[in-house]
Amino acid sequence: MLPHAYELPAALFLLAGGALACFAGYRLFRIVLGIYGFILGAAVVSSVMGSSNTIGMVAGAIAGGLAGALLMVFAYFVGIAIVGAGLGVAVAHLAWTQAAHADPPAVAVIVCSILGAIGAMVLQRYVIVVGTAFGGAWTMIVGAMSLTGARDVAKAAAARPWILYPMSPGTGPRWVPAAWIVLGLVGTAIQLGVTGRRRK
Repeated sequence: MLPHAYELPAALFLLAGGALACFAGYRLFRIVLGIYGFILGAAVVSSVMGSSNTIGMVAGAIAGGLAGALLMVFAYFVGIAIVGAGLGVAVAHLAWTQAAHADPPAVAVIVCSILGAIGAMVLQRYVIVVGTAFGGAWTMIVGAMSLTGARDVAKAAAARPWILYPMSPGTGPRWVPAAWIVLGLVGTAIQLGVTGRRRK
């Protein structure tokens, strides 16, 4: 949760960080972990701050973001497991919302996150490539939709805080899941063919 005036820079950060993860996530995995740790930490800490305290929200977002980034970068193998778990949760959420038009049950989310974490540790390189490509693609879509919607709702929402809902595009326009899959596949192909190649 941030003051609405910070929506544009936050959306640009999401778009740029998502592009970096989508197309060069394996090569720059520690940087990508830092970016996603920052986003997660900022979202968690700023959401518990009072919406009337602008300085507190911004300071909380920065402090939480730095703590999250440091945690993810230093916990490299934990970060790999989290990427796999996050990918499993994203797949469960998107599949369930498209099939049942409702949020998935907690059991399905937990099972998919555990399977994703185990898969990430067994097949690290491929899970990192696929996880960062699809995670980056989703982050790009969230950032792009925030950018395009920012001008439309800026006046109406000027007095309210901006809250990041990372999964909200999934229940939005019908083209979003298709765009996510196409962009994720393109990012995977680019990483496997160019940016994520093993160095000789």
